[in-house]
Amino acid sequence: MSAKVITTCLKCSLLGVFLLFLQPLRAQTAYPELEQQLQAEQKTLGTDVVVMVWKDDTLAYKKEMGNFLSKTQASLGGCSKWLTAALLMSFVEEGKLSLDDKVAKWLPEFERYNKNYITIRHCLAHLTGIEDEGKKIFQRKKFASLEEEVNAVAARPIRTNAGQDFWYGNAGLNIAARVLEVISRKKFDLLMKQRLLNPLEMRRTTFTTTDGSAINPSTGALSTPDDFMHFLAMLLNKGKYKDKQVLSAESIDRLLQVQTTPALISYSPAAAAGLNYALGGWAVKEKDGKAMVLASPDFAGTWPWVDFCRGYALLIFTKQPLDHEKAGLYQDLKRTLDQQVPASCP
Repeated sequence: MSAKVITTCLKCSLLGVFLLFLQPLRAQTAYPELEQQLQAEQKTLGTDVVVMVWKDDTLAYKKEMGNFLSKTQASLGGCSKWLTAALLMSFVEEGKLSLDDKVAKWLPEFERYNKNYITIRHCLAHLTGIEDEGKKIFQRKKFASLEEEVNAVAARPIRTNAGQDFWYGNAGLNIAARVLEVISRKKFDLLMKQRLLNPLEMRRTTFTTTDGSAINPSTGALSTPDDFMHFLAMLLNKGKYKDKQVLSAESIDRLLQVQTTPALISYSPAAAAGLNYALGGWAVKEKDGKAMVLASPDFAGTWPWVDFCRGYALLIFTKQPLDHEKAGLYQDLKRTLDQQVPASCP
């Protein structure tokens, strides 16, 4: 090999190394106002926080704070509901159930306790009318299986007629998940892995428990910021992830349909005050009955958004509790990002 060829190869190699170092630097400075605000508010945010922005089919920004990295696995908490709702839509696509099917069609306990009017839609939208954990949502009794838990839910008193009021909790999504187990004759965590997590390359995400307790489709997922951003990117891209159509565009559209009115809401966490609910997520901004900005926060910390008007997904992933001050800061961070990304819809 000639000296000229060797020199040319060396230059190409050095250029490649330079570009590799430049890539994370560009991601850090893509949104300077957001970066500046994160630095200024680090005390309020606390340690162990990852902030990521997905835009134009790529990771446009990432900031890792403290010892928390984008590959660090932690609880998704209430964000798990979004995954469960998306999984259910894959069954709707295949015609195996309808959102307006009665739960009692698959779960006889609901007919036994005179709750044969509750639909799958009611379950995904917290409109079952069944007495729920409410403010004791984090004090979940230990059950041996999802079947055992849902049978116990079926026996609970009725607070009001299904569809008549919204009460945020875990019961509805767990009922819907149990229906999927009955239809498929597979455990929920296996279904989730086969139908959603594997296609989305979410290799460090799981609902499987290690203590023998029941799987919790409402709050039981463990994931990483990297993994969960794959899910948000799929929603933003009308159900497509890379070259795979994981969910149909119609399914994504259904997940955006607002299911409540302010008059229906009897209980919601303080951070979601004034927001309507879609299927598995909160409508932060809506138009003509459809969410333009959708979120499914865990009120113990993590908060993801998908902004369909501005074409980005924002994820604030943390292990730390979400108090009133921090919830306000999260919303301020999104407003800062909004100022840097023009909207494509009114």
